[in-house]
Amino acid sequence: MSSTPAAASQAPAQDGQAHDGQAHDGDAATGNRPGGHGAATAARPTRGGRSRAAARAPWILLAPFLALFTLTFVLPILVALVSSFTKVTRSGLFGEKGVTSGFAGFDNYAQALGDANFIASIGRVLLFGVVQVPVMIVLCTVLALLLESASARWPGFFRAAYFMPYGVPGVIATILWSFLYVPGLSPFIDIAGSMGITLDFLGPDHVLWSIANIVTWSYTGYNMLIIVAQLKAIPAELYEAARVDGASPWRIARSIQLPLITPALVLTTVFSIIGTLQLFAEAQVLKTSAPAIDSQYTPNLSAYSTAFAYNDYNVAAAQAVLIALAAFILSFVFLRLTNRKSS
Repeated sequence: MSSTPAAASQAPAQDGQAHDGQAHDGDAATGNRPGGHGAATAARPTRGGRSRAAARAPWILLAPFLALFTLTFVLPILVALVSSFTKVTRSGLFGEKGVTSGFAGFDNYAQALGDANFIASIGRVLLFGVVQVPVMIVLCTVLALLLESASARWPGFFRAAYFMPYGVPGVIATILWSFLYVPGLSPFIDIAGSMGITLDFLGPDHVLWSIANIVTWSYTGYNMLIIVAQLKAIPAELYEAARVDGASPWRIARSIQLPLITPALVLTTVFSIIGTLQLFAEAQVLKTSAPAIDSQYTPNLSAYSTAFAYNDYNVAAAQAVLIALAAFILSFVFLRLTNRKSS
């Protein structure tokens, strides 16, 4: 009986020791020991650090592209703008006494706009675009609709065949077509001559449309693929519903396909408008075979000749800015007209 209180007093002590041991084990398991909690906190990245790293990651990935874009696109535009407002004066017969440059205001632009040949080249490519662009857009639309029709055979093969001319560089394409334009080499001219018909593809009245033929041959397949991609995005349920209602292929094309490929048609037309004002390689290559093509036949060729034939880089920069401005205005007007019509 006398040993009972002692045993009772020892039991709480043992329980307390066991509880303290469990507490120390829990602290060891959770890292709540001297220096443990701080070390674990320091090892884990904070939420703010992770958010800053996530914010920097896109810019790090975009840095190579932005550097190349700035060096090859933004910087040349800025240099051309600055050069178009600069006048260079050379002292001496060959500039041996020094070269000075200063602000010219709009003198370079006035000189460019006062060049009758440059203005004539702009009117020439505008006429080119009024005829060639609609013909090419209609042709590539018809090809795309035919290739995406239900009765089309081997559409993949013909898509690749129509796209292949786009893979031929403009200079090579012009050389290939020049063999069909030059008398003595062209089988078309020989066949027409045997029938008493005189063909002059490189004459003053026909050389512009000979260039239009090369451009149409080169870019119709490219524009066709853009329209084909838009046609493939049309839900198949629309075609099924139209066939259930008894719609003919012509009605499907007119009422379903053409309205839904309007964005693609607008895009290809804008590309074609910009490309029209950038005509250069075709005229440059054909100039050696066609006397009707002079050094200022197109606006780009005029700017090139002004810079490298006459060494007037400032006026050439002004001409380049005017060409870019004309392309922007024409594209903007076309987009406004199409948006107003669609709304």
